Amino acid sequence: MDNAPEMKQTLLQEKYPVYTLEVDKIECRFADIDAIMGHLRDCVEGHKVARMIGEFDHFAHTRALPEGEIAGNIRAAKHIVFCFGTHLPNPHVMAVRPRSIGVADMGDRFVISFLEAPMPLANNAMETWVKAVVAHPPPLQPDLGRGDTLAAKGGRAGLAARANLL
Repeated sequence: MDNAPEMKQTLLQEKYPVYTLEVDKIECRFADIDAIMGHLRDCVEGHKVARMIGEFDHFAHTRALPEGEIAGNIRAAKHIVFCFGTHLPNPHVMAVRPRSIGVADMGDRFVISFLEAPMPLANNAMETWVKAVVAHPPPLQPDLGRGDTLAAKGGRAGLAARANLL
């Protein structure tokens, strides 16, 4: 049985197609949000078309605003910003560029999301980069006293990396 997470597409506020992946920290290849950001930066910089623009600490920005509000379970939130633009046929396509991937530390898990791009090359690359944060195979869980492990049994919903709807 393949426990690989599957990206799911949802509509945020009934108009924005968003891809979201939630990964429990125990099943993540990376220990913290900065390590995930480093992985994503490496992916962007190694891509033949994508160009790195920068990183944005959304958490720090919002926390610094007098009117800023952050959900209590969000411990960190950062964006990596980049562009895939292979064509510039008219000025209107600039409205859907550049791209970003958001990473949020929720304490026990990471939530990684991005807005659907109008170009399959970009969507495929971003989905591949995001899915690569999951450890394959997921780490074994401690013996449950029955001579078996959660991983050997295919895991359970709370421990399995999962694609999640917004």
